[in-house]
Amino acid sequence: MGRKKSVLLSIAYLPPVSWFSLLLKYPVQIEQHETYQRQSYRNRCLIYSECGILPLSIPVSRPNGNHTVISNVVIYNDEQWYLKHWRSLQSAYEASPYFLYYKDEFLDFYTGSFANLFDYDKQLVLKLCELLEIQPQLSYTEEFEREPANTYDLRNLFSPKRPVSTPFPEYIQVFSSRHGFLPDLSILDLLFNLGPESKSYLSKINLGL
Repeated sequence: MGRKKSVLLSIAYLPPVSWFSLLLKYPVQIEQHETYQRQSYRNRCLIYSECGILPLSIPVSRPNGNHTVISNVVIYNDEQWYLKHWRSLQSAYEASPYFLYYKDEFLDFYTGSFANLFDYDKQLVLKLCELLEIQPQLSYTEEFEREPANTYDLRNLFSPKRPVSTPFPEYIQVFSSRHGFLPDLSILDLLFNLGPESKSYLSKINLGL
């Protein structure tokens, strides 16, 4: 049996459920040499608020303008975005079954102590893997390749503007009675609602690779 092909992904802030399903099933390389793309999951996530889908966006600055690579993007902490994000997460998920169980694991990420976006996203992903009990085969690119060989290049698959077209099993969400089931939100939506069952849920997602 041949070695399983790896998946090439862009980094993401509290990535969507589908992104994490790949981390569970495949060796994953994270792209750290691509040019930063605005209005992407690299600095934003989608959560389920009482009004429906709520985007949370980290303000950033690009030292080299449009040519800034993702690993050089700087978080703009002066606006105290981290306090707003934490309040939004509390409001959205404090009534979920597992928010109180997991919330202390994330407090250090909402103090304004991170300056680099890539490092911040990376550390959050590693923390989430720990909580989800995923042992990822994770590595980082050494250079940018436009057409990498022997890998599934999914750097442009995930976008907050373009949902992934695959079925997602329904689970109970805090505001399901108001807006119904909203699939493929931030992995936090899954973790706070399903807790230890999250890993099993991820294994059921098939992106057709």
